[in-house]
Amino acid sequence: MAGNKKSSAPAKKDFFDLAGHGTNVKTEIIAGITTFLAMAYILAVNPSMLAAAGMDQNAVFVATALSAALATFIMGFLANYPVALASGMGLNAYFTYTVCIGMGLGENAWKIALTAVLVEGLVFIVLSAFKFREKIVNGIPENLKYAITAGIGLFITLIGCKGAGIVVSTGADTLVGLGNFKSATVSLALIGLVILAALHHFRVKGAILISILVTWGLGIIAELGGWYTVDIEAGVFSNIPSFANYTPFPSLAPTFLQFDFGFAANHIVDFLVVVFAFLFVDLFDTVGTLVGVAAKGNLLDKEGKLPRVGRALMADAIGTVVGACLGTSTVTSYVESSAGVSEGGRTGLTAVVAGVLFLIAIPLYPIFTAIQSFATAPALIFVGLLMMSSVLKVKFEGDIADAVGAFLAIFMMPFTYSIANGIMFGMLAWVILKLLTGKAKDISPIMYGVGALFVIRIITIICGVAG
Repeated sequence: MAGNKKSSAPAKKDFFDLAGHGTNVKTEIIAGITTFLAMAYILAVNPSMLAAAGMDQNAVFVATALSAALATFIMGFLANYPVALASGMGLNAYFTYTVCIGMGLGENAWKIALTAVLVEGLVFIVLSAFKFREKIVNGIPENLKYAITAGIGLFITLIGCKGAGIVVSTGADTLVGLGNFKSATVSLALIGLVILAALHHFRVKGAILISILVTWGLGIIAELGGWYTVDIEAGVFSNIPSFANYTPFPSLAPTFLQFDFGFAANHIVDFLVVVFAFLFVDLFDTVGTLVGVAAKGNLLDKEGKLPRVGRALMADAIGTVVGACLGTSTVTSYVESSAGVSEGGRTGLTAVVAGVLFLIAIPLYPIFTAIQSFATAPALIFVGLLMMSSVLKVKFEGDIADAVGAFLAIFMMPFTYSIANGIMFGMLAWVILKLLTGKAKDISPIMYGVGALFVIRIITIICGVAG
């Protein structure tokens, strides 16, 4: 009878194809929460760091959370990957300390930097649409990729140490020295680092966030006990959240659409160097993160490639454009997404859950913005450690161009307090030494183009056209 016949039609897939990926709603929700906890430290670090560039801290907090939520939603719904995105570490350091502070661009420096981020995002959208990003990645020597990652790790570590007062400027021949151990910020930051290392050893989920909260809590106790002294004029602010004039959603007006296209028009070479630095760091950060997280979750195909990679790359490109419009630095994929994957996250539902939590965090901004730099310093130092591990993949023997280029890229970043300088010296050395050693055939067209750009940059510096 017809009523006894079984349907031969295949079962209808749900939107995320949970069954096809061997997961379920409960697992994906837990994975999404885990991913958010592992990277929520950015909500404390990013506003604090960009505030040093002269930006409104509350507005940056909202911009950080909103752009992270939107980009993560795009990743989840469009690419169906368990990867969350937010303003990238390293990129925000370059934004603040190299562009806004180091280039001497004046009080509108952060607007110029936001303009560069906007242009970067627009370029990425075009490159992603036409599948050029993969070609660009393949054109950069692998040794330099690892070296630049390691150099950024040292740079971030130096920023963390400086923010906590662990490393200070001596004004003497030694240039830098050890901070005052009687200072609450130094002691608390070092205690926080030990706590974070221990949590990481025992594989505690959300170790970075926990260490920030614990260190901050100790700071509150130190402030109440009189050890930590608030001195606003000296840049030492209270650890206790203030809900005076509290509104659930602070205004984005101070940072929304605050661009300065005039500088780009009048200083095209300087501007292009800034844009390129953002482009370069984001390129390898995103691609490396996507491949690493996908490999951890067995999401790569039989050829070791990442399906729907164009959609995934488009997520961070759109996120970067939106982030620049809202008022935050470059948005990129987070390697902390691997924490959620370790919990079983396999689809975009994991990302969607993380995105929702970023939105929920917005009304809690007085808490996040009260977390001072000494409390986030352990996170910066530890992220630096994780990035520095890339040096193990750098080849310092054999080809002299690879060795010298990598070494310059690594040490020039912290020693000149500039990611851009590290990239410039590393790439230029690589190209020049390849030519001198008769290995011009190893140089890709993209490296010739990049080398030419940096030669122009150096000429403008010598001629006093650029700072």
